[in-house]
Amino acid sequence: MANIELNGINVIREEERKGWPRDLFWPWFAGNIGVLGLSYGAFLLDFGISFWQAVVAGLLGIVLSFLLVGFVAVAGKRGSAPTMVLSRAAFGVSNKIPPVLSWMLCVGWETVIAALAVEATATVFGRLDWGSGILVKLIALVVVVALIVAGGVMGFDILMRIQSVITIVTGILTIGFILLTLHKIHWPTVASLKGGSIEAMIGGLILLMTGFGLGWVNVGADYSRYLPRQASSGGVIFWTTFGSSLGPIVLLIFGLLLAGSSSRLSTAVSANPIGALTQLLPTWFLIPFAVVAVLGLVGAADMDIYSSGLALLTAGLRIPRYLASSIDGTIMILGTIYIVFFSSQNFLGPFEGFLVTIGVPIAAWCGVMLADLALRQKPYQDEALYDPQGVYQSVNVGATLLVLLGTAVGWGTVVNTSAGWLNWQGYLLGPLGLGGKTGVWASGNLGVVLALAIGFVGWLLVGRRTVRRQEEAPPASLLRLARK
Repeated sequence: MANIELNGINVIREEERKGWPRDLFWPWFAGNIGVLGLSYGAFLLDFGISFWQAVVAGLLGIVLSFLLVGFVAVAGKRGSAPTMVLSRAAFGVSNKIPPVLSWMLCVGWETVIAALAVEATATVFGRLDWGSGILVKLIALVVVVALIVAGGVMGFDILMRIQSVITIVTGILTIGFILLTLHKIHWPTVASLKGGSIEAMIGGLILLMTGFGLGWVNVGADYSRYLPRQASSGGVIFWTTFGSSLGPIVLLIFGLLLAGSSSRLSTAVSANPIGALTQLLPTWFLIPFAVVAVLGLVGAADMDIYSSGLALLTAGLRIPRYLASSIDGTIMILGTIYIVFFSSQNFLGPFEGFLVTIGVPIAAWCGVMLADLALRQKPYQDEALYDPQGVYQSVNVGATLLVLLGTAVGWGTVVNTSAGWLNWQGYLLGPLGLGGKTGVWASGNLGVVLALAIGFVGWLLVGRRTVRRQEEAPPASLLRLARK
């Protein structure tokens, strides 16, 4: 038990705060180096844009979205508590909507990632003629789950060490497989790709924002909460953004070059980047490639399971943090077993549609959270974050209504074509003159950004008075003395 983190959703004590903003590079790089980033090159070119348009859209989408994560991470340094606890200042101490949504998003992604890691191992082993059946998948499942659950259950210090190792190993091996597949790039073909409209570029940019940074905003403060409060806010933003963006940028540009060189390769990478790359690599590099593919996915899942445990506690479950992560790990294992061994082949598409659906209200929450950070000039009142009768109240109706409004507009402007039970979405694309469910905006997840904007602008307008009242209120300790 000595190595297990005992802190839960409490404010980290002064004597336990440690480290430097640059330490944030390791978890965020490891969490975003997955080879699935290659797929986004093919996805962007599907918008009918040129290589250089795709590069611009991709870079802006990746960096801007992870910049939002960096801003949320500043809250962790300021308040020394998990993201969902700090959001209580805007939403209220007893408001369960944000932590429940965050928990669902984290558990969903960690389950999908674990399943993809198992399938990646089976794909590589099949290419080596070592078998790809049930036994191989069972062994892969045990190894993958052990790596993921270890980080989440053991806690912050062990997680940071694991992510440091993953960063170094995956960084080196990623350079290796890029060098070994460079000969597949045909620059004249890439350069000849015709340009598309500004609308198509914006659609691609939004797709990249939703695929990368906007999927992490709900956990941004979880990994900066141990930093000393006097640590540089600019450093927190920079190292979070840089660490998160570096891997996806490299993979995206390489994915664009591969996809732009061959339409057949583009289709293969888009559908199955791991399987497509195994066909390009020499046999001797397949095992190192399996390592980089699996570890890249594990790095993301480690962070998801750690943060999902914190979200579960914030939602009201009263158990130690490591038990909360163990519960999430159990759900992940059951979900992974179902996806790998029992589901139909088209299960992942509908499930990812579900995750996008959850991502819309999370984006609206993020807008409120970012606006609240911009408005807030004084430190959080630590005790009030856990007191429904305190200055942050039980439930803030204004912030909650903004999330509901952002969700309604967001769901009306996203389309999930791979999930039949989500066909009702996109109901605003036609009335708003955006081309309906088959137009250029349909595949860009426009609703996620609209939900973010509604939350941000709305709270800037209506939350100013609430924040001022909170910051002018005396600390809870002074109130208790006054009562005495």
